Amino acid sequence: MNSKDLRTVRVGVVGCGYWGPKLIRNFQSLPGCELHMVSDLRPDRLEHIAGLYPGVQVTTDYAELLASPVEAVALATPVRSHYEMACQALRAGKHVLIEKPLTTSARDAEALIALAEQQQRVLMVGHTFEYVPAVNYMRDFIARGDLGRVFYVNSTRVNLGIFQKDINVIWDLAPHDISMLIYVLQDRPTQVSARGAAYVQPHIEDVAWVTLGFPSGAMADIRVSWLDPCKIRRTTVVGSKKMLVYDDVEATEKIRVYDKGVDAPPYSDTLEQFHLSYRYGDITTPAISGQEPLEIECRHFCDCARNGQTPRSDGRVGWQVVRVLEEAQTSLQSGGQVRTLSW
Repeated sequence: MNSKDLRTVRVGVVGCGYWGPKLIRNFQSLPGCELHMVSDLRPDRLEHIAGLYPGVQVTTDYAELLASPVEAVALATPVRSHYEMACQALRAGKHVLIEKPLTTSARDAEALIALAEQQQRVLMVGHTFEYVPAVNYMRDFIARGDLGRVFYVNSTRVNLGIFQKDINVIWDLAPHDISMLIYVLQDRPTQVSARGAAYVQPHIEDVAWVTLGFPSGAMADIRVSWLDPCKIRRTTVVGSKKMLVYDDVEATEKIRVYDKGVDAPPYSDTLEQFHLSYRYGDITTPAISGQEPLEIECRHFCDCARNGQTPRSDGRVGWQVVRVLEEAQTSLQSGGQVRTLSW
């Protein structure tokens, strides 16, 4: 379908802090999308947005946005506000995109899913990494069996800041990696453990390690931190055939596939006969689309609102991630105790 034939979807964005302006920019430029109104409690931020986009209405009153002709609402607000604001939007008949994590509890996530179904409206979570071309390459590569059996995954997401006041680093950064792992491995973890520490703000952990165990036997370690001198966004997947590294900070070579591995002999009668065979093959860097993931995500949300289709990162996906986060938080508070997840 030609972009000129698309039915226009009126969108409202709530929140003009760090992430909201990125959503605003994308919705403003999308064919078949009209950025109708932006809401925030801070008049100075609204003044800034109005200066950038003169045709967009602004308001400090969320109720005014809900009463407007917008049919889809994107929430880029603090996590503690997600549930109530999403409920209001769904009851007002709006489709809703919520930035990660979906809610602060699995119970609230379930309630939102039920309300969206009752209202027959789209509920989508901003798990942006599910829309990253490199991540989708990784998912397809694993699904084809090119990596072999996945042994383990190591993911690092660290930087200096941005410190949050209402959630710890697990709830802030780990949703990216948890959602990405569930998506890429097409599986859900059944074991979770976490450990961390609060160094800068009392009782708000700024450094943490989360370990996930999957039914296949694969293990994943996630390191997240607001307290690191280097910005690192790297995921390493080790398989029985090959190894893959996804580096989101890399400008061009975001994926590298290593034809490296180790093979054990099929059998051995004595210790002397047992020799591991190491393989050192080529390193390949596949061509990956440079399209902005958030543009893909926003376009997908508009398409779902327009056509009533189920989003890739729908409410149920968001609920799964929140369940893992809850168990990770419980483990963190109990000194790293392994928690079991049943689905």
